[in-house]
Amino acid sequence: MTVTSRGSNEPSLDNFWMPFTANRQFKAAPRMLASAKGMYFEDTDGRKILDGTAGLWCVNAGHGRERIADAVHRQLSHLDFAPSFQMGHPIAFEFARRLGDIAPAGLDRVFFTSSGSESVETALKIAIAYQRAIGQGTRTRLIGRERGYHGVGFGGLSVGGILNNRRVYPLLPGADHLRHTHDLDRNAFSKGQPEHGVELADDLEGLVALHGAETIAAVIVEPVAGSTGVLVPPRGYLERLQSIARKHGILLIFDEVITGFGRLGTPFATEYFGVEPDLVSTAKGLTNGAVPMGAVFASRKIHDALMTGPDHVIELFHGYTYSGHPVACAAGLATLDIYQEEGLLRRAGHLATEWREAIHGLRDLPHVIDIRTVGLIAGIELQSRADAIGTRAYEVFVRAFDKGVLTRVTGDIIALSPPLIIETGQIDQIVSTLHDVLIEIL
Repeated sequence: MTVTSRGSNEPSLDNFWMPFTANRQFKAAPRMLASAKGMYFEDTDGRKILDGTAGLWCVNAGHGRERIADAVHRQLSHLDFAPSFQMGHPIAFEFARRLGDIAPAGLDRVFFTSSGSESVETALKIAIAYQRAIGQGTRTRLIGRERGYHGVGFGGLSVGGILNNRRVYPLLPGADHLRHTHDLDRNAFSKGQPEHGVELADDLEGLVALHGAETIAAVIVEPVAGSTGVLVPPRGYLERLQSIARKHGILLIFDEVITGFGRLGTPFATEYFGVEPDLVSTAKGLTNGAVPMGAVFASRKIHDALMTGPDHVIELFHGYTYSGHPVACAAGLATLDIYQEEGLLRRAGHLATEWREAIHGLRDLPHVIDIRTVGLIAGIELQSRADAIGTRAYEVFVRAFDKGVLTRVTGDIIALSPPLIIETGQIDQIVSTLHDVLIEIL
């Protein structure tokens, strides 16, 4: 199918192979965003679209922040690029220091990447390298969780648990999975952490019994599973998972690409849930989405275990051309300044009750079978149509966009994660728009 430009000022849609998109469907009826400021996008027709998803879980401080733009401009004019292999530039070290100040407790060693997918691959490789460094070289197996999303690298796909992401590609040998924690029968319409399901953490004990602890390097989970439709961990689940991992010498990795940088009302989910993982992968809110960047936070114990041998030997054979990119670091430093000065890393905590009650006000509408909220995140699960899974939520997504609100759809779940600068009136607009749409659809 060839899609030609519909007007002299509109681009051809042919050449861009869009990611995670039904390309033919989109190009038949495109939704084109032209600009953004604060809480709103503006489309190519000049309509304002309230951003209910922080772009793609990443624009935590809202769009069009001049402080970030100015920092990027200055950095481009001063030092546009410098290599990080056997070279350094001051801004990368400064950004790492600043991140260390707010990092999860004890995790102040920072390895820079370019994305969440790269952060996951990096964390998995560090975990295996650490086990080898301490004389546990048989520990190469990685454990993920069903319905988990950890990016699109082969490591992330292997520990991830979303079928459509995995089914086409070969996976790493030996990876295994915990069961997911979603229990619609016992936990529907929970506000915050559901009461039932702590025992699911014992799956890790079962995998130890099956494979032997001496083969398992690490277990990786999202504190809140985002891309699969906002699965909030049962009370005590993460704490028990941590305890089992420590007992067996298995590293615990938190994938905080979504939950990091204030999404739950704390800088990181580690603090919100009171759990201390060994490694944390981040991205998205790291630079407010302005420049692609990710980071892995590691404990000093893990870092220092690799700082052995002759000084001239590279300790970790891993990295990326754009690790610690100076322009991304400039965007990140400006983002941290905004977070600090406006109190955004904890603002979701102040809004959480208002957000929760507003979203749960949709529970009695047609087709709604569950609502899940935590921090400034929500998942609204709809009853699937017979033989047409995903079509009902997609219709909600399209109709809400047409009414001026951007949501995210995954299967038959509407996911919401607005910028942390959202105000009461904008929460009301999201909820009232979804109310009207849910009343309309069949």
